[in-house]
Amino acid sequence: MSEDTWLAARLIPTSGINGAEEQERRATSALLAVMCAVREFGRALTQPLGAPAGNVQAYIEVPFKLGDGKAFPDGLIRVSRGQREWTALVEVKTGGNELRTEQLENYLDIAREQGFDALITISNQIPPVPGQHPTAVDKRRLKKVALHHLPWSEVLTTAVMQKEYRGVADPDQAWVLGELIRYLEHPKSGALEFSDMGPNWVTLRESVGAGTLRATDAAAADVVGRFDALVRFAGLKLGRRLGTEIVPALSRRELAEPAVRTQALVAQLTSNGTMMAGLRIPGAVGALFITADVRAARITCHVDVDAPREGRPTTRVNWLVRQLKQAPENVRLESFAAYSRGPGNAELLKAVRENPGLLIGDPSKELKAFRVAANSTAGTKRGTGRGAFIDSVLTAVDDFYEQVLQNLKPWMQAPPRLRSPEEVVAEPVPPSLISTAISSQDGPEAGAP
Repeated sequence: MSEDTWLAARLIPTSGINGAEEQERRATSALLAVMCAVREFGRALTQPLGAPAGNVQAYIEVPFKLGDGKAFPDGLIRVSRGQREWTALVEVKTGGNELRTEQLENYLDIAREQGFDALITISNQIPPVPGQHPTAVDKRRLKKVALHHLPWSEVLTTAVMQKEYRGVADPDQAWVLGELIRYLEHPKSGALEFSDMGPNWVTLRESVGAGTLRATDAAAADVVGRFDALVRFAGLKLGRRLGTEIVPALSRRELAEPAVRTQALVAQLTSNGTMMAGLRIPGAVGALFITADVRAARITCHVDVDAPREGRPTTRVNWLVRQLKQAPENVRLESFAAYSRGPGNAELLKAVRENPGLLIGDPSKELKAFRVAANSTAGTKRGTGRGAFIDSVLTAVDDFYEQVLQNLKPWMQAPPRLRSPEEVVAEPVPPSLISTAISSQDGPEAGAP
């Protein structure tokens, strides 16, 4: 038999997983064990949740009394540094299993009785807003115990960034972390990627096409929430490749009140059939915005770029075009002039390369900003694969960043240049301005006739 068919021995094997219970137990044990073994990875996951930078200890299926019976949370994490201890219960779901409100509230009660600090949930559910929990619980139970949620995609992103970009001091620990990454990336691990737009996707798409969607429809709130989650997942996936943290482009109010964001997106969807979300990428010239037109089955990615603050309008257009050498010809450019309302002049990149003046409406007005956008076809299926909406969004984000956004740089004003002596021209001084009074700084010759 050829060696190509042999399976390499892995520290965390995926073989022998039978059922969701075994899948969750193995994922929990593997993750917590690696958090203890790889100090940098354990700190990367626990410190943002309020834990000190100390030694990490972890346990699985710890029994606790709950009324007349017992409860077995999937795990427990304890971080200690000096006299301070931080303890959190852990509840894990894999595959399509979702967190249950009753179970979480029971664990919050246990954590409060035991004096623990937090409850951490891990599942494939991705909240549309960072810091928001996908499961609604009684807020009275959160007075003394914090509730945190980590999607499996975020756990995987943290592991990849720690190993490939931030670094692990010990080579053996780096190898152990790599084995966890291999395990989580395997389909049998249950740490799935974003794979479903939900049961309301087809109904909503048909309602938008027929113009019958209403803001009160439950399908609208469900789908816009999943769209925000999809864009956040796209940012996590792109961040793994770039080695940086990408976060949704949300206002402070939207972060503090997720319902405001949901209402605004539902209103946008019902009025014109579109949904828009953004991603903030460190070092990028601007935020990357994604607009999904459900009615027209189109996806548009765009970025807004400030124009140079000096030079003629043609010079400013050429400054942008020079940076788009690797961009496709069907990329759309739009210019915005100062003190102008409404849309600006828009043309395809191919035409602007030949004639930059196409983006200049009134030469007397100053160009203030540009918009660079790329269109692609949106899939219609609710799942993943060929012709799926999810894959079309992920592909559009990756392609736009690779072909356009990563090549754009903000304009920088040139520093002032020193003039050479030859460039300095002495200007004649009128005789009326010449001082004839003798100064103490004048020599003896100053008094001579």
